[in-house]
Amino acid sequence: VQLQASGGGLVQPGGSLKLSCAASGFRLAVYSIGWFRQVPGKQREAVACLSYRDGRKYYADSVQGRFTISRDKDRNMAYLQMDSLKPEDSATYYCAATPYYLTPSTNCLGGRTFESWGRGTQVTVSS
Repeated sequence: VQLQASGGGLVQPGGSLKLSCAASGFRLAVYSIGWFRQVPGKQREAVACLSYRDGRKYYADSVQGRFTISRDKDRNMAYLQMDSLKPEDSATYYCAATPYYLTPSTNCLGGRTFESWGRGTQVTVSS
């Protein structure tokens, strides 16, 4: 199981970025996926995740309405569309996967551990 995040960069406040996560060695269609971020010196936090079984999506309150998680089963890719970016969104973003489906009580925001992780991509929001 290998994951590789890409698409990060420098963007002005209010701008947009779309992160991509390429999966190899497994079918992303039968894995739940998640996006996480971490700032140096702070704990890693969940941003968004998507359950493979029903496609249900879960978002952190801080990104609800601004970020959208999605996947392309045919291309074995996952994405995180980030709009209306704020300086506090600056972080290293990671994609992760788990073979378990997610529920309202067990998802990336709590109760579910993601076992497979990719290398991160840096997002900097600054004017």
